[in-house]
Formats: sequence, C-alpha cells, structure tokens
Amino acid sequence: MLQHTKGFIFDLDGVITDTAEFHYLAWKQLADEEGILFTREDNEHLRGISRRESLNRLLKGRPIDEYIAQSWMERKNNYYKEYLKQITPNFALPGVSQFLEEASKIGLKIGLGSASKNAREVIERLQLHKAFDAIGDGFSVVNGKPAPDLFIWVAGRLNLSPHEIVVFEDAEAGIDAALKGGFWTVGLGTANVHKAHVIAANIASVSVQTVIDAIEQINASTH
Repeated sequence: MLQHTKGFIFDLDGVITDTAEFHYLAWKQLADEEGILFTREDNEHLRGISRRESLNRLLKGRPIDEYIAQSWMERKNNYYKEYLKQITPNFALPGVSQFLEEASKIGLKIGLGSASKNAREVIERLQLHKAFDAIGDGFSVVNGKPAPDLFIWVAGRLNLSPHEIVVFEDAEAGIDAALKGGFWTVGLGTANVHKAHVIAANIASVSVQTVIDAIEQINASTH
C-alpha cells in the first residue's frame, strides 16, 4: 500500500539519458583548443555539477579571468548543443519510458532536477516532456548540487515535502544534495552513490513498486 511516497524526482544525465559522451566531447574540444590536458577520467569528475564548477575542475586550480571563463563556457555549451541535435527518443536509457509511465499511473508526481541548462531541450528531444509535472534545471536556482536547493525548488513545484519524494541520482553530488534536503534517495550506476537509501544498477533493474516498498520499509524501521 502506498503511504509516504508521493513523488519521484529524477536527475537527467546518467538517469534518464546519457549525454556524458557529448559533454566529454565538448569539453575535450575546448581543452584541446586551449592546450589543456583533459581525459575521460577527468570527465567522470564533472558528473552532476554545474558548468562553472566543471570549468574550475578542468583548469585544476589555474586562475582565469571571469570574462574569459564566461566565453569559454559559452563555447563549450555551443559545441555541446551541436551534439544535442543528434538526440532522438531512442536516446532514453532502457526502461525509462515504462518506469515514468508506471509511476504516473499510480498517481505519483514526477519532477526533473538537473544541473544542465539544456535540460528542457534534451527532455523535449527525448519526447518525454509530457511525463514531468515540474522541471528544474540550471536556471532554476543559484546554488547547484551538492546544495539541496534544486531538489527543494522542484519539490515546491510538485507541492510535496522532501520526505514524500524519492530522488534518483547517479552522481555523488546529487545524492549529497538530496540527503541534505531531507529526500529519500536511489543511487544508480557505478559512481560513488553508496550513501543512497537504495542502490540499483539502473532504472531498468527496478520497478516503481520495489522502490516504494524499499523506501517504506526503511521509513518504518526508523520510526
């Protein structure tokens, strides 16, 4: 029986779709042009964080004039947006469409909480925008993950409290943000998501009901 869980919030990259390769190629293009060494391993450390913080990590502490930083970020984003044109509904990760449908059918509210400023475009290209009751992106709040602000903003749009919502994330920064905000969490994939309440390989490996049951069980044991 559905008790406390009334909504789900999903991160975008690595959860709904995987544009990590596009981010990597765009950052790599910028780094190559500027003579900065940037590897796939470096790219793994940029998961779930803002564009500005990504640039900081790319520079590895090297100072940069703010005007130049802004122009570099714009360049990277333009490269990324070119790659985004390749996205079709087939880019949704396995099981995602069915999972969203299943959640909606039982009356759960569904939100997106992504650090990306391109989140709306990606969701529209995936043809999943109608599945979401609220979309929070890189324009929604000032403080990005690991601050909880984005998830709290989306929860407000869903008209739910954090303790009524399960957040699905594949990045440590996202799990930390959700936990700080008082949300339940599902950690997906192989990144550092061990602090999550529930851990799964991906969306396809769980059902809506198994997630709800697991969260309800944890909730019951802590009260």
